[in-house]
Amino acid sequence: MTIFLILAPYGAFATLMLVTSAAVSLFAAAAICLMVMAYDAFRGRSTKILGAGSLIVFLALGSYLALVDSSLSGSAVKLTVDAGVLAISLASLAIRRPFTLQYAREAVDPDTAKLPGFLRANYVITWAWSAAFVLMAVANVLMIYVPGLPLWSGLAIAFAARNTAVYFTKWYPEYQRNKFAASAGAL
Repeated sequence: MTIFLILAPYGAFATLMLVTSAAVSLFAAAAICLMVMAYDAFRGRSTKILGAGSLIVFLALGSYLALVDSSLSGSAVKLTVDAGVLAISLASLAIRRPFTLQYAREAVDPDTAKLPGFLRANYVITWAWSAAFVLMAVANVLMIYVPGLPLWSGLAIAFAARNTAVYFTKWYPEYQRNKFAASAGAL
């Protein structure tokens, strides 16, 4: 369920971009970010870097479109959102607080969170998400500068990048646990 809540604003944004204006899509995604943040607060969880940063990106871009310049293409809006999310991910790495760490700490017991490999695994997972965000941005750049490409090609790249990152996020911690258990058993 956590991964669904994390991805809900982006899924809503991408889906709404197919059927309504960019500003409506951005404000709806911002509203979903707020709902996810409220849900986390209600459950006693922390405000997440990714959620708060995404809220800012959605609101800032939506406000820009509504108040300043509504002529940005859909691909340019998607590229801006992807660049914003990538910036959040890279900033979280730069300040030595990978954005996945907040989610991971809430999903494991305190002893597991103290293991040295736990922080390293979160750096690896956050880098994997950063790579996915880069691929999503590349898909949008292709949609802008190669106008003959069918819409589905950009969607396919973004879908594959996101799903690969989701799979890796689920797979890598288990891989690390098995690797640690095997090395501990060999001692």
